[in-house]
Amino acid sequence: MCDTCGCGQPSDHSHDHRHDTKLVELHEDIMSKNEIYALENRKYFDENQIFALNFVSSPGSGKTTILEKTITACKDNFPIAVIEGDQQTELDAERIRHAGAQAIQINTGAGCHLDAHQIGHAIQDLEILQHSALFIENVGNLVCPALFNLGEHHKILILSVTEGDDKPLKYPHMFHESDIVIYNKIDLLPYVDFDMEKSKEFALRLNPNMQFLKISARTGAGMDSWIDWLKNNLL
Repeated sequence: MCDTCGCGQPSDHSHDHRHDTKLVELHEDIMSKNEIYALENRKYFDENQIFALNFVSSPGSGKTTILEKTITACKDNFPIAVIEGDQQTELDAERIRHAGAQAIQINTGAGCHLDAHQIGHAIQDLEILQHSALFIENVGNLVCPALFNLGEHHKILILSVTEGDDKPLKYPHMFHESDIVIYNKIDLLPYVDFDMEKSKEFALRLNPNMQFLKISARTGAGMDSWIDWLKNNLL
């Protein structure tokens, strides 16, 4: 076995370890720069009393619908701004504006997540008032967005009950980094094979401080508990 990388090949194989080192150094450089931008974003949020939430999920979990319903319920109580992240189109940003909040779309192209530098540019373009909420709808993906701090106060993980109760086992880093799991589409529980308690148990193994909410954005069931959490935690 190669002593340098443990790759299982003979020690004299032609693997270029310098290439591996460069990749590691590049990754560390990207992450350290992102963290600097994230700290700048967080400072801005705190100084202006902007409550920033990073919504993460698989595609199709219902993030945008939850945000639409939240905006409708809360827009008369406090200002709301939204940053939408998708690989293409302005569709979600248009839905958010129609619901009554200002929104800016970030199209990432081939990128699978938003980063703190992109958020920093977006908040310069948005007119975010003090004592307001900023919702960041990240690109639908349970892997990459877990790695990038945006300066948010909380990561909110949306998990549709149609996705399977084993998601915490398959995507542990996302569950470890998130503060709240919102189980969406609970109106479909009678029709899917989803064990809520088992899913919670798996998630708590990764994050013992995890909080859980159960809602149906479509029917409105449980939305009051989510709105109450938001109002109680608003800066």
